[in-house]
Amino acid sequence: MQPPTREDLEREILGEQPHLTSADIVAADDALIQRARVLWRALGFPDAGETAAFTSSDREAMTLLLSLVESGALDFEVAVKLTRAVGRTMARLADWQVATLSDYVQQLEDDGLGTGSRLSTGLDVIRNVEPPFEELMTYAWRRHLAASVGRVEALGANDSDLHTVTVTVGFADLVSFTQLSTDVGQERLAEMVEGFESLCADLVTGHGGRVIKTLGDSVLFIADGPAPGVDIACAIVEVIGDDDRLPDVHVGLATGPVVMRLGDVFGTPVNLASRLTAVARRNRVIADRATAQAVGMLDGYVARPLSERPIRGFGLVQPFAVRRT
Repeated sequence: MQPPTREDLEREILGEQPHLTSADIVAADDALIQRARVLWRALGFPDAGETAAFTSSDREAMTLLLSLVESGALDFEVAVKLTRAVGRTMARLADWQVATLSDYVQQLEDDGLGTGSRLSTGLDVIRNVEPPFEELMTYAWRRHLAASVGRVEALGANDSDLHTVTVTVGFADLVSFTQLSTDVGQERLAEMVEGFESLCADLVTGHGGRVIKTLGDSVLFIADGPAPGVDIACAIVEVIGDDDRLPDVHVGLATGPVVMRLGDVFGTPVNLASRLTAVARRNRVIADRATAQAVGMLDGYVARPLSERPIRGFGLVQPFAVRRT
């Protein structure tokens, strides 16, 4: 029996061999072909031209999207934005899953539990995990959608702009990461980054916050207010600062209105929190005045003013060292 090829793996995932062109997907209507190509690019895939690069599932997906526009349920611009959000999210998820499963497949082979071929073992793993994880993704999307709608209401979004909310923004940043990245091997560096991101994600979500994005040596998160923001920041410092496998960390916090769009946050607090990490000493949390004043009035927190210093883009700023007692 011939070992499976990469094409076999792709066919197993897609359910069939690609055999349709763009014209086959939308019945050769020039206007619809152009719209389908825009949506295809929004999903994150390159133009296929006249190549037979599509499956019947691709045709069903494009027909579904175009029908939403034609029925008036969505205008085309909104459909493209939602499609782009799905494409970007799924692309990152797929890369993450493949990297994780590749390591798992290699481990199975190394332990003598595989088939003797990484592709063949990978095919077996995909057949076993794809159906339940497809259900899990649908469930997780619904759960996060409900949580996101609830956050917009709970955080007090302005009636005039439902994307603007007041939150505490945090940046957790590994100390001297650039220098460290030249001193350790790539595998060790990858393990370090994954460990840092995983720990931060657990700590942020465990305290009711939300990770917005990770940038290798830093994590951007938001919390409902100053107190939970300080709780998260202090937890990150305590856990990562005591972990011998990771470099030290410093965290910057700032509170104020931000704009939430496309899964990201924008605004002055985001920029200030990022700048304040440069002020923080190792394993310390530094906050802006709004955050410090809010927690300084609460039991269990200490906010100590530091000397004013110039911060790029903000002029002279008085930062505050904050901690839990």
